[in-house]
Order: sequence, then C-alpha cells, then structure tokens
Amino acid sequence: MSRRKRVSTEPVTVTIESLSHEGRGVTHVSGKTVFVDGGLPGEDVVIQYTRQHSRYSEAKILEILQSAPDRVDAKCEHYGVCGGCSFQHAKPDYQIRHKQDTMLEQLRHIGGVQPEIILPPLTGPVWGYRRRARLGAKYVEKKQKLLIGFREKNSSFLADIKQCEVLHPSVGFMMDDLQKLISRLSVYRQLPQVEVAVADNVTVLVFRHLADLSESDIGLLKNFEIDKNINIYLQPGGLDSIHPLTPERAVDLFYWLSDHQIKFNFLPVDFIQVNQHINNEMITRTLGLLELSGQDNVLDLFCGLGNLSLPMARQCNHVTGVEGDAGLIERAMANAVCNKISNVEFHVSDLADDDIQANFINHEYSKILLDPPRAGAMKIINRMGFYGTTRLVYISCNPATLARDAGILVKNKGFDLQQAGVMDMFPHTSHIESIALFVR
Repeated sequence: MSRRKRVSTEPVTVTIESLSHEGRGVTHVSGKTVFVDGGLPGEDVVIQYTRQHSRYSEAKILEILQSAPDRVDAKCEHYGVCGGCSFQHAKPDYQIRHKQDTMLEQLRHIGGVQPEIILPPLTGPVWGYRRRARLGAKYVEKKQKLLIGFREKNSSFLADIKQCEVLHPSVGFMMDDLQKLISRLSVYRQLPQVEVAVADNVTVLVFRHLADLSESDIGLLKNFEIDKNINIYLQPGGLDSIHPLTPERAVDLFYWLSDHQIKFNFLPVDFIQVNQHINNEMITRTLGLLELSGQDNVLDLFCGLGNLSLPMARQCNHVTGVEGDAGLIERAMANAVCNKISNVEFHVSDLADDDIQANFINHEYSKILLDPPRAGAMKIINRMGFYGTTRLVYISCNPATLARDAGILVKNKGFDLQQAGVMDMFPHTSHIESIALFVR
C-alpha cells in the first residue's frame, strides 16, 4: 500500500529565483524545484513545505528577510487564504509585465513564434472591477457558521469572506450582510451558490436553492432586495428555472458601449466580459487591428451575445457571428434588432466539434475574429481554409492554447504573427488575457 510522503515542517531559508507562469515564486533546494506561494524574484525568505511531490515541492512563506522592490501590502484582509486572488502582493505594473513575459515565452516555447510588434498592455482600475462572479455558500458544522465567498487557496473549502476588494462595490462591500441574510433562511443548508451579475442599470444576485423557500424566506429576501437596492432572482432547478423574486421589480439588464452607441441586453447568468473598462478598450483595439472598411465581410467565431460582432458591423459590409450557446445567439440577434443593425447574421454551431458541418466554413471572409474559451480554437482553425482572409485577430484567455494555435496559423495556414499584447482583464490574479494580430 502506497503512503503519502511526509511533509517536513522544518523552516528553510531560500532566495526566490524566478516566477512561475501562475505567479508563484520558484526556487531550488538540493536540486529540487520548490514553488513558493507569494514569493517574488530576488527575495530572501523563510519557507515551510506544504506539499511534497516526486518532481517538485510546494511551500509557503513564514518570514520575508529581504523583500523585492515590487512587493506591496495586500489590500484585502483575506488575501493568502481566499483563492480568488494570487497577486495582490505585487505592484500592478509588475503583474502586467509578468503576464506579458509569460505570454511571449509561451508563444516561443509552445508555438515556435514571436510577434514582430509587442502591443502596449491594456490596463484599467485594479479594484472593484469584477462584474460577474459565482459565490459559494456552505454551512460548516465544525464552525457552526455559514460561509460565503470563493474557495480557499489550494483547497475545496470556502474562505470566510466579509468583504471582497475586486468585486464590484455593490456586491463586494455587501458580503457580510449577504452571509447574515442566508444564515437566517430556513434553507441555509440547501443554498450552495449565489451568482453575481452587475449591469449598468442594476445589480442582480441569483440564489440557487435545492429546497423550497418558506414564506418567511421570501419575506427576508424581498426586504434585502429593497434595502440593498438590488434585484434577486431564484434558481430552484436548471438554468431554465431562473426567475425574478419580485417580477414587478425586474428590468432588462444591459451594458452600454458609448464609443459605438450600442446597448447590450443580457440575462443574469449570460457570459459577459467580467471587466467593463477593459472590455471597452479591447473592442477599440480589436477594431483598430482589423482595419475594417465598408468592403469587408467578417467572421466572428465564439461571438457570444455579439459583444464584438455589433461594433464591427458598424464599420464593415457584413458580419457572420457563430457561437455554440443557442441562448447567447438568441440574445445576439435581439441585440442587433434593438440597435437597428441589419448587416449581421448569427448561427449556432459547436466550434469544438471534430466533425463540424457548417456552411460558414467554406465562405470567403476578408477579416476573421477568434475569441475562444480556454481550450482554444485548434479544431476550427484546422478545418478552415481562410479563403481571402488578410487579417485575423485572436483574443485569448489562455496563453498556452493561444501559442499552440498561433503555431498552426503561422506554420500551416500562411499567416504571420504581426502583433501581440496582454490585457489586464483580471488584476491581482494569474489569469492572462491577450490579443494577437495575424496577417497574410
């Protein structure tokens, strides 16, 4: 029978040599790699091992003997316990430099490519920026307390959060009151999560509950809704069961792109870009890189609810948007009608399907936009001939799959990687959002 290797609790003094892709300090002890949570290059620290693996170890910092110039005090009192953030101990400009270096290294190492031009990073407010989130809720018997928040770092347990500095203030400063509310509900043991959606006009909380609410529960929720000036939705089953707690208070959620005079309506659990400021900057940069004209026919793959399709349609001849989520396509078409944009069409198609059969693949497009999920766009890239395509912009939330797909586009599809840069969509986290321009 195999036994878990015993973790030494003896403190060890080390110097942090570099930073891993996910933002952990890297050092070596007796030739073995050690990943140190919260460490920055050049720092002398005292560490304690937390996990031992055959090829590497993990550790935490007990004491900082010599700190790096880029180190700052974390703003959040829960930092280090809550797993929502991993980079609050570093200055924002250092964070974005590291993300850029990681993206470029991945492009070289995985894709065997490098951009001719490195774009300046897109940055914005680093606190209170997050407008979409899923909060866990769980009653912990040992603590005799209900916890609400994100999961603890490297753990499946929930962190006990009273305030979140990165969530939009309408929710981030409400965490303690939200915890007290759920604790008073009769179904507090059967309420596993709360979805957050912050629109321009209203903040919405969607309560997932696995048992029926009592009349008292409904009354408590309605009072909270009025007191906090928010809208509460209930989810007793699947996504199709979501409905407003108080129908007469319900309004259409929307966000407004002032630069393009476009209003996007969306549902509380729809995917939208989490950072509104960076989303606006990203759209502007995307349009600039594509160099759209009135003669261009554009293909927008993984188009969502038309976040980029509709702004592009304002500047070109025609846009074809494709997305696997039928609900998002329904909202995209409705948003086009709402904004009186008629030179756009939308299609539902699973772009990760090995045997995808769709008419749009063989059409000719002068410009293409790719904005895939973390898995990337390799399957659809391999299927397409890119007939007549002169410029392609790839928006990525995973530098590893961007690098892989960039290698395919350059080596197999005849493109050059002309420009690439990062966008700080998720400050204080290791999440890397980037954008790349391919030209042929």
